[in-house]
Amino acid sequence: MLSPLHAEHEALGATMTPFAGWLMPLRYAGDLAEHQAVRTAAGLFDLSHMGELHVDGPGAGAGLDRALVGNISGLAVGRARYTMIVAEDGGILDDLIVYRLADASFLVVANAANVAVVRDALAERLAGADASLTDRTLETALVAVQGPRAAEVVTGLVADPDEAAAVRDVRYYAAVRATVAGVPALVARTGYTGEDGFELFVPADAAPGLWRDLLEAGRPVGLVPAGLSARDSLRLEAGMPLYGNELDRTTAPHDAGLGRVVRLDKTTPDGEPLPFVGREALAARAHATPSRVLVGLVGLGRRAARHGHEVLTGTAADAATVGRVTSGAPSPTLGTPIAMAYVTPEVSAPGTELAVDVRGRREPVRVVELPFYRRS
Repeated sequence: MLSPLHAEHEALGATMTPFAGWLMPLRYAGDLAEHQAVRTAAGLFDLSHMGELHVDGPGAGAGLDRALVGNISGLAVGRARYTMIVAEDGGILDDLIVYRLADASFLVVANAANVAVVRDALAERLAGADASLTDRTLETALVAVQGPRAAEVVTGLVADPDEAAAVRDVRYYAAVRATVAGVPALVARTGYTGEDGFELFVPADAAPGLWRDLLEAGRPVGLVPAGLSARDSLRLEAGMPLYGNELDRTTAPHDAGLGRVVRLDKTTPDGEPLPFVGREALAARAHATPSRVLVGLVGLGRRAARHGHEVLTGTAADAATVGRVTSGAPSPTLGTPIAMAYVTPEVSAPGTELAVDVRGRREPVRVVELPFYRRS
């Protein structure tokens, strides 16, 4: 599938790559320049491959409470929540952001590769909930402006002073409606880079004009278009898990250090524990000793570990395997190799020195707390 912004990417000379059934920009001028622009100024991302699933009706909140691990009906109008949809055994089907657009209206944003899985599971779980489910992925474009100059770029294109103030003041994990460069948009203060920024949900046919206006408005402050490669290195520095790497069907939220998103304290109106899909398995998991722990690794050498590389107890020839890397790359901001990995609990303490097998060479690494980078 092609993004509504495909012609814009071609005009900018982007290197395109297949991703979850879409053809998306991997990079424009270069990975490092795009990464650094987001850290120091702003970057413009096309995220139109993400899924937008709308759940509407009087039973929408209660239905989502039974479908997802989070307390969705408790979400205030205009706020957003990071949550997950899991299978009966607690395995993660996808990680999601849910926005409450009105009392009886929710937007569920799913990863591109999992849109059909999430849509089908929600359709089944919402049956009888007095709520409708509508997949608006193909009629919606999602554009993100991320970086320390993002707010001035976006608010500079909002003509109405009240709307501009609302966008400027919107809290993290909240959203407001505003007209940006003449385009009606849901403007959310969310992102996946570790920086301040916005994600703009707009009609697909209006996206090209908005994209060009954002590029022009942001150019004086250093905004550049940024591709999937920069997005991946930015989220890795920020310690944000990626479905398919840190999260998958064999992983429970607690394995990834995300047990806090599982709300076992959800209750029915009469105060009884609320049953939701996966509750029984996750309740048992919450009190069990973990078999693996997601940690950060900082390389003490020069070579970066990559997804799938083995984590070892050390560089000796007889070192034992104690885990596997899920994501890894050189960190443009820190100047050292970084990685996330699942390791056994015995070697998960910060400061523990281990090694990673990088194509036959054992590179020393040290366990650190996540994230690697936190904006000041």
